[in-house]
Amino acid sequence: MTVLPATMEALVVTAPGQLEIRQVPVPIPGPNEVLARVRAVSICGTDAHLIHGDYPGFWPPAFPFIPGHEWAGEIVALGPGSALHGWTVGDRVAGTSHDACGVCQKCVEGRYNLCENYGRPGLHKQYGHSYQGADSTYVAQGIKTIFPLPGSLGFDEGALVDPASIALHVANRGRIEPGDTVAITGAGTIGLLGGDAAFIRGAGRVIVVGRGYRLRKAAAMGFETVDSSADDPVAAVRAMTGGRGADVVLECAGVPEMINAGLGMLRRGGRCSAVGIPTEGVAIGMQRLVLDELELVGSRASAGEMRRVMPHLEQGRMRVRELITHRFALTDYQQAIDTFNDRASGAIKIIVNP
Repeated sequence: MTVLPATMEALVVTAPGQLEIRQVPVPIPGPNEVLARVRAVSICGTDAHLIHGDYPGFWPPAFPFIPGHEWAGEIVALGPGSALHGWTVGDRVAGTSHDACGVCQKCVEGRYNLCENYGRPGLHKQYGHSYQGADSTYVAQGIKTIFPLPGSLGFDEGALVDPASIALHVANRGRIEPGDTVAITGAGTIGLLGGDAAFIRGAGRVIVVGRGYRLRKAAAMGFETVDSSADDPVAAVRAMTGGRGADVVLECAGVPEMINAGLGMLRRGGRCSAVGIPTEGVAIGMQRLVLDELELVGSRASAGEMRRVMPHLEQGRMRVRELITHRFALTDYQQAIDTFNDRASGAIKIIVNP
């Protein structure tokens, strides 16, 4: 039997913009939970906003707080009831964040990402957002939030199963059909993986709108591109589509100007699936939304896509390995987040190895 230590290293955000590596107690898994040794955790844009204090009182509810929600590792201990569901010590797993109540109407319908008991103690946890996360040596999570990691995928790739599932969800919410022209605003991780997800759903063309090294990465991955710093993105996408516009837009930037640009790129009857979360209000032109019967839908996290996306990672259709640009130890997290926030660093996806 493995003897676990009493304490572990963890990244602790003590206040907005203030980080420490602390020794904290190793969590004890409760009923239908497991304790996992975290081998890789990736930095998400939400992490950067949370650490900066952009969602006060919501994510996180209070400081001090341990962030991190895109991770992979192996199970080292089982909480009561976990073995009944087939989990064993040593299982390799990839984790996601939403540990929903499982009994509200949205959970029963399979839309657990919209759990009606969100944030209620004892009913719902969102790891790394409303509840302590995985930027640590060990993490305890509910069995609803872990998925078997195939042997062909390493832990670093496993840490990107969660963002890959989010990219597939935003494409699913866009209801992309075979032959559609899809425009993507934002060439970050979700935008680039969203391009792969669009092709998985049968898109005929994928046009990525962005700038800088991330747009160059989009071109290297074979997507058509529009440089938003050099061209009017709406005019460029319309010119590339014979004036008609895109059938579907995946809005992955989360900034007001690109949300409106995304709507402007749509052809009549088009659909914009938005996953980017703006930190300020957005004014939308309702006249065209109504008269052209455009659709604007939100896309939150994922809802069942973790399992479905893994074969695409295994077979190379979802190219997560190509997006990993940097690796850091947990003790170097300040350097890791500074690199993530530095547009000149060339960072796309940063992996932290506790």
